[in-house]
Amino acid sequence: MFRTLVADDLDAVWEINQENVPAVGEESIESLGEIVASSEIALGVLEDDRIVGFCLVLPPGASYNSPNYRYFVARYQDFAYLDRVAFRASHQGRGLGSTLYRELESRLDRPLLTLEVNVVPPNEGSMRFHLRSGFVELEQRETRPGKLVSLMIKQLS
Repeated sequence: MFRTLVADDLDAVWEINQENVPAVGEESIESLGEIVASSEIALGVLEDDRIVGFCLVLPPGASYNSPNYRYFVARYQDFAYLDRVAFRASHQGRGLGSTLYRELESRLDRPLLTLEVNVVPPNEGSMRFHLRSGFVELEQRETRPGKLVSLMIKQLS
């Protein structure tokens, strides 16, 4: 059901990413490829050998200029930054997100998992999911005009 993403997966990952904008950031296929290459964990969710979802996790020290990532770099030395999670529309609402997070957390060897959730434009489902999953909000920040995010963290055992 899960496997590390490979170069041949980039087209499918980009397609899923674009289907999920604005819940995830819009990226060119080249910039998304750079994020995948910088990821400490780049995990695909498969059904019948087809990628139906993915997540990308960056370590501290990555050359990634996201203001959200840089927020955590400035505050923590040892963390994992969950840059994005996305599923095909046909696979949303089926509990795959919870399963993916459990798998991800079992693979992480870091004390903190960090991420952001859109407040404006609102991503209420993601906010509910992350609060239920043990994340706490550190603060909200406007990252560009008309975009407000909740910066969140979870202590891992």
